[in-house]
Amino acid sequence: MRVLLIVNTTASAVTARRRVRIQRALGADHRLEVTETSRRGHAARIARGAAYDGVDVVAVLAGDGTLNEAADGLAGTRTALAPLPGGSTNVFARTIGVSADPVEATNQLVHSLERRSFLRIGIGVANGRRFLFHLGVGFDAAVIHQVERRSTFKRHAAHPLFIFYAFNTWFRHYDRSIRFDIKADDEDLATGAYVVVSNTSPYTYLGSRPLIINPHAGLDRALAITMFRDLSIGALIPATISALGQGRITERHPRIEMRSDVTRLTIAGDQEFPWQVDGDYLGLVSHLDVHYEPEALTIVLP
Repeated sequence: MRVLLIVNTTASAVTARRRVRIQRALGADHRLEVTETSRRGHAARIARGAAYDGVDVVAVLAGDGTLNEAADGLAGTRTALAPLPGGSTNVFARTIGVSADPVEATNQLVHSLERRSFLRIGIGVANGRRFLFHLGVGFDAAVIHQVERRSTFKRHAAHPLFIFYAFNTWFRHYDRSIRFDIKADDEDLATGAYVVVSNTSPYTYLGSRPLIINPHAGLDRALAITMFRDLSIGALIPATISALGQGRITERHPRIEMRSDVTRLTIAGDQEFPWQVDGDYLGLVSHLDVHYEPEALTIVLP
């Protein structure tokens, strides 16, 4: 089998020693090619070119942002995507059962390729950009923007940094007056202040603990929406407590609205708002067209 390994050399869990062990394991029984990426957008072009060139599997040793780019490049092709955890959180890899240790994850991948353990999944698309596990509109995108500006610290203490900037952003760096009008499958929803569109669950991880915002999200169904009517403490604290459990408190909260199995939605802001996909900050927009793309991507399952 022909395998391309994309390595983000700046990712937090990527070391020279691990990389050698991973390359040795993957190259033992497969035709392995290796390429590096360290700049935004590069992984998508590499993955797209690999699919065009007939590569069977693109393995990505990197964090969620680089994995997202590779998925964007492979969507609509038959080349499979295999995540190897190289970042600080590795949400998608952990969601599908990949080991948190990159070397052990590589051993899983080798066995999966022997069994041809492939799955065709659906993904989300927002303004042409695909996402594997979630789209964040508003507050969490602003938090990610603040964290990305401290990339050196993120490499060594990502989770404490996110917690600090969640509070810092809420108090100092985000306009909580921003509102969104949302239409989901032609149904007008109430105006919201913060929106998460999920393709999988959990939303993310805090250390080893999954944070579940919408328990109805999953790779076996279309998109799930979680909309906060406001960013008050009365909504955020119960939602945080709920996320540390099974997400059930959020389901019943009067200031939070949920929808599942959504195939198409639009999000229009009363002013420009920040947005992110799979933990990658993408800037400011005033409108998002979002849809579900079924059976768009082949992934390798452990």
